[in-house]
Amino acid sequence: MIVSPPNVLRNMYKQCVWRMPSSGKKIYLTFDDGPIPELTDWIAGQLATYNIKATFFCVGDNVVKNPAIYKRLQDAGHSLGNHTHNHIKGFYTGNEAYFENVEACNAVMQTKLFRPPYGQLKFSQQRILAKKYKIIMWDILSYDYSHSITPEKCLQNAVKYTRPGSIIVFHDNIKAEKNVTYALPRAIDQLLDKGFEFDRIKA
Repeated sequence: MIVSPPNVLRNMYKQCVWRMPSSGKKIYLTFDDGPIPELTDWIAGQLATYNIKATFFCVGDNVVKNPAIYKRLQDAGHSLGNHTHNHIKGFYTGNEAYFENVEACNAVMQTKLFRPPYGQLKFSQQRILAKKYKIIMWDILSYDYSHSITPEKCLQNAVKYTRPGSIIVFHDNIKAEKNVTYALPRAIDQLLDKGFEFDRIKA
C-alpha cells in the first residue's frame, strides 16, 4: 500500500501537482467521484462544521444527475475540479476519446482544475491537458475506497504522513462510505491538533 507516491513517479509526471507549495502548515482535503446524494452532502456538512473549504473533483455525469448537490458545493465556496465525464481510465483510452470525455465534463463544470481517475494519465495526455488545466495528483492517499482496509487504517493513512502542503485524497463514492464517514471527522480533529490549517486548491 503506497500512501505517498514515490519521488520517481512525481518526477515522471512533472507537469502535475503532487503537493502544494507552503510556507506555513496549510494542507488540502480533496474528494473524488461525486457528487452523489448518499455521501457528498454528509461530507460537505462535516466540512461546514469546521468551517473548512476543500476541493471536489467531480464526475461530469454525476454533476448532470445531481445538479442541486453540485450547486450546494459551489455556494459553500469549495473548489471544483474535472474528473472526466464518465470516470474513465487514461491508460486504456485513446487520446482523442479521453480528451473528448474531459471536455464533456468541462462543458458542465467550466473549471481549470483536473484530476485523472485512478491517477492514470499517459505522458501524451499529460502534455496536452497541462496546456489547459492544472493537473492535481496527491501527496496522501487515504485508501478509503478499499474494502481491504479498516476505518482505523484509513484514518492512520490520512494523518500519519501528512506534512505542510499535502494534498489528501478521500472519495465521495459508495465504496468509500464506511471508511470516510469514520476517518474524515477524526482526521480533521487530529490534523487540527497538529497545528495544520485547511485550504482549497485554486486554479
